[in-house]
Amino acid sequence: MKPRSAPTPAFVLHRYDWSETSLILDLFTRERGRVTVAAKGAKRPYSQLRPVLLPFQRLMALLSQPKGEEPVDIFTLRSAEWAGGAPMLQGAALFSGFYLNELLIKLLPRGDAHLVLFDAYAHTLPALSLADPTLTPAALRAFEVVLLRELGLLPQLDRTGTRDQQLDEAALYMLRPELGVLPYAHGDAPIRGATLLAMQQALDQGDLPALQAAAAEALPALKLTLRQWLHYHLGSARLRTREVMLASQQLVERPDAPAAAPEDSVP
Repeated sequence: MKPRSAPTPAFVLHRYDWSETSLILDLFTRERGRVTVAAKGAKRPYSQLRPVLLPFQRLMALLSQPKGEEPVDIFTLRSAEWAGGAPMLQGAALFSGFYLNELLIKLLPRGDAHLVLFDAYAHTLPALSLADPTLTPAALRAFEVVLLRELGLLPQLDRTGTRDQQLDEAALYMLRPELGVLPYAHGDAPIRGATLLAMQQALDQGDLPALQAAAAEALPALKLTLRQWLHYHLGSARLRTREVMLASQQLVERPDAPAAAPEDSVP
């Protein structure tokens, strides 16, 4: 007899209507990775699940145990309880949160557990809620770096990709998806060797605050470089969150509208 499954920490990445009373959820769980879950009756007015299944809120979710040895595509959500966390994201922070969710949905295979990535996601959300002009974009860049590394798409940041040489702290470098770290060439976003060395050290030590601090030293270059890197691996897939946010900014930039958020707030 299989042991009964225990509740697992989880976040709701996306939700779909399944019927008049039920939902299909895309969950990011700590032990199972990204999974699809049926939440039966979650839309009923008095369902205990209804006020809990919200984005960016840490849950303890109990999923059905698969029958037999065959893998399942959809689990059943038996219960879910709020496990605390930061206040609900609002404004530009809400777009940033949905941007993280979209990255996970489009890049993270189902059923692959990534404990480091889950913990990075959980610790990035509070940084988004602060709406700090430096910490928030640094947290986004740090999460992107952790995501790429966990997926095996990030090269060593402390050595050049062509000659496998240790970086010079004072020199300038650039990142290329297919080649890794290269000496800086005109036209690319330059990143100091000291920043890349600090980022690699933070990754090796699993120190997310240190990774965020290192990313804060090169925000414009990292934003451009990581955007190109992610688009390279996304292929034809489009990040709709960024498109929606840019469209909303254009809307509020009309002469009769309130001032728009700065472009730096776009993930």
